[in-house]
Amino acid sequence: MRHIQHPGPAQAERTQCVAGMVHTMELDLPAGVPLLAAITRTLESQHADSAVLELQGGKFEPFAYVLPAMSETPAHAVYYSQRYQAPAGSTRIRAGRITYGQREGAPWLHCHAIWTEADGAERCGHVLPDETVLAEPLRVTATLLRGMRFEVAPDAETNFSLFQPRALAAADTRPEIAGNTGEAEAYALQIRPNEDFCTAVESLCAQRGIRRAALRGGVGSLIGATFDDGRTVQPIATELFIEHGMVEPGPDGRPCATVDVTLVDYTGTTSRGRLRRGANPVLVTFELVLQPLEYEN
Repeated sequence: MRHIQHPGPAQAERTQCVAGMVHTMELDLPAGVPLLAAITRTLESQHADSAVLELQGGKFEPFAYVLPAMSETPAHAVYYSQRYQAPAGSTRIRAGRITYGQREGAPWLHCHAIWTEADGAERCGHVLPDETVLAEPLRVTATLLRGMRFEVAPDAETNFSLFQPRALAAADTRPEIAGNTGEAEAYALQIRPNEDFCTAVESLCAQRGIRRAALRGGVGSLIGATFDDGRTVQPIATELFIEHGMVEPGPDGRPCATVDVTLVDYTGTTSRGRLRRGANPVLVTFELVLQPLEYEN
């Protein structure tokens, strides 16, 4: 399996996992403000300060983004490209995923998406949330977190500051959402570099006796990619999001992850497909929420 050497020491804990509760609901984002502000206002109205969100559709202007890139210095194994801005006119997101949480005590988010620009060009990448403005209201699916939160913190291994799951003390949990109906138990995850994504998720399910689970959100990077149909992405620097992810019993009865993704590599090429299990190590990070649907008897 592919492997990349990061500048810092590898952490002993390869999958960070925090337990809590989630509540999934449809929410309407307002137009005329940056994506970060729109989501912040909407989640504050629900008394939530961390969530993962699914984007389907949406019109934006202006629209700014970066792509994955190789690092020009030894400070990082990979990095970001220069800032790009879509041509004048509306940019329409086809699909995307967002991790929303806190950075130095203030709201922040991590968004990967695929979109079509005003000139018809289709692109994929890392959306800059404070420079990308909603041109019309947008309905999103949000999975709100309680008892846990994604927080940006320094990561010695990669030398980046990354979203990492944190357990919240009872005093830090917003009491207003504690009585929400429809809440379910879930786990906030961060998978570290060089760990196969599917294997990490399957192992967690096996350890905790989870028979079936849904993957909510899902933003991260892989070292290239290998798909179930035999296609491969050779450039090692990618950014991607999960379009659909489930864990169900395989032929041997053990947890088996089915994960469909959209990704862009550092050449700007977009690829879509189902990840081959055991063949897709994480590049820098992968954050998501795993929601159990059924446990072993």
